[in-house]
Amino acid sequence: MNEGSLDIAEVARRSGLAPSALRFYEKKELITSAGRNGLRRTYRPDVLERLELITCARGAGFSIAEISRFLVARPGDPDLRVRMAARARTLDEQIGRLSRLRDSLRHAAVCDHEPIVECPDFKQAIGNEPAGREDGHRGPVHTAGADVMARPTGADPTRRT
Repeated sequence: MNEGSLDIAEVARRSGLAPSALRFYEKKELITSAGRNGLRRTYRPDVLERLELITCARGAGFSIAEISRFLVARPGDPDLRVRMAARARTLDEQIGRLSRLRDSLRHAAVCDHEPIVECPDFKQAIGNEPAGREDGHRGPVHTAGADVMARPTGADPTRRT
C-alpha cells in the first residue's frame, strides 16, 4: 500500500459507510480509488472529505445523480447554478420546519398541559398558532434548559443511505 493511502476497510471505518457503499460510490464515479493493495481497494486520505460531502447531501435528500452533477459543476453552468439555488431554498424551508419541530419537542418535554398537543405554547412552536395570543400564553416557548422564541418553520424527514 502506498504511504498515506487508506485501505477500503479503514475508509469504511472512518466514514461510517459500508465497504459496499464505497464500491457503489466508486462505480457511480463519486469517488475514485488510488489503486489496490492485493485485492483491496485503496484511497487517498482526501476521499474522507468527499465522502462527508456525499453523506451530508444524501442526508439532505439529494439523489446520487444530483450529487454527481454537483461534484463536476463548473462556474459556467448556469442551469446547474439555478438548480442549486432552488435546492438551497428548499433546504432553508426544511431547516425551518425542523427547527419548529425541535422547539415544540423541547417544550413538550417540560410541558404539563393536558394534553400536550393542545398547549398554546406547543401549538405556537409548531406554527399552528400565531405569537401574541389572547389566552395569556405569550413570549418564548419554554424549553428544558433555555427559552427559545418559536420559529414558524420546520422539516421533512429525509432518507439517508
